Amino acid sequence: MNRIKVIFSIIAAKLTHFVGKFVGKGTSKPGQIALKILPDVLNYIKLPKTIIAVTGSNGKSSTVNMIYHLLENNGLSIACNNKGSNQLEGVTTTVLTNATLSGKLKHDVLLIECDERYTKFIFKYIKPTYCVVTNLYRDQLTRNGHAEEVFDVIREHIPSSTHLVLNTDDILVSLLSEKTEKASWYGISAPNTQTRVGNVYNDAVLCPSCKSKMTLEGNDYSCDSCGFHRHDPDCAVTSLSLKDKKITIDGQYDISLMTGSLFSFYNTLAAFTVSKLLNFDSEKTASLLSNYELENGRLTRFCVNNREGTLLIAKHENSTAYNQCFQLVTSSEGSCDVMIVVDQISRKYFTGDTSWLWDIDFNLLCDKNVNQLILAGKYVNDLIVRLSFSDFPQEKISHFEDINSAIESMDNEAQEPVFVITCFSDQMKVLNNPCVKKVK
Repeated sequence: MNRIKVIFSIIAAKLTHFVGKFVGKGTSKPGQIALKILPDVLNYIKLPKTIIAVTGSNGKSSTVNMIYHLLENNGLSIACNNKGSNQLEGVTTTVLTNATLSGKLKHDVLLIECDERYTKFIFKYIKPTYCVVTNLYRDQLTRNGHAEEVFDVIREHIPSSTHLVLNTDDILVSLLSEKTEKASWYGISAPNTQTRVGNVYNDAVLCPSCKSKMTLEGNDYSCDSCGFHRHDPDCAVTSLSLKDKKITIDGQYDISLMTGSLFSFYNTLAAFTVSKLLNFDSEKTASLLSNYELENGRLTRFCVNNREGTLLIAKHENSTAYNQCFQLVTSSEGSCDVMIVVDQISRKYFTGDTSWLWDIDFNLLCDKNVNQLILAGKYVNDLIVRLSFSDFPQEKISHFEDINSAIESMDNEAQEPVFVITCFSDQMKVLNNPCVKKVK
């Protein structure tokens, strides 16, 4: 009976996926339907020998896309959810739409992006050969709670057979190594480089293992009470330049990147580490990653009237993502204007909670190259109040509830570029303005 249900589930997923391509809903709906027919359908699918999963608070999509790029250019066939949902339904869609009716995935590699809270559902059926954990930060408080809650979910559900690929500079992530003896670490070991992302809070004061006070020296951390400490990275960025957007890995592999942010450096390093575990040629990997432009919509070039613009995606409810965008803005040469849009906090659920704005370090924008700060969207008053407690000059701030009015307020005669920082939920409200034209 189950074999018949498996076949029906696969057929239903494939048909729904085919129809969904025309209506824009083909990423999770096929999986939803298949799981209703047979909730444990993934148990009956023969998966490839190599399964790579990527999870964490930030950088999942970027890291998955870079790994996909490396796998593809090494002649491997890949089934991947890099175009869709990263929860159980989306992963099920990816697996079933790539499976034969007999229930076999005829690909060399299954590569999946996993929502960090949904690892408990996904890893119940799919046991990754390698699992990359990028970072664990405060993210989507309404849905996730504290980062340590997410850590507990991942730790409890990682299969013991999985080889973990861990960011050693992220204290919570590094603690996951206690789950298994199979672990590789990656991190930044460049001299005089601060890798802990600045925040107005400090979650690194206490040891995540025993809650004693941590010793923090530069990028190193250790706990005198339980011995927990930073592991030496197996794969390391040994030199970097935010300004020049360049990194050197393991002292010999130079990579030029499209964006100069610590996140992009870490994501690239994570992909490089996976390539080493797969025994890919490192010179070739460095060449493939150099100037690789991600096609995930995180950065969009545009022009507004006669001015150049860049739209940066920073997840709402995630202060670390905003801080990284601020660092990217202030590392650019010359002066600029910055626009922050918070109109809809989430696409997936309703919330009016803006407490996460207080975790963002707006003082990072107190840089001589930021001429004007424009605040816009439904939650503009929350932004105004938050900025009033920052050191940013209030006379340089303008605000509009209407996004179109904010765009139209920009000085069309100015030559300085414009950076717009917002979330996926609000990006098209900017890009669809008649004055805005996307640049290919």
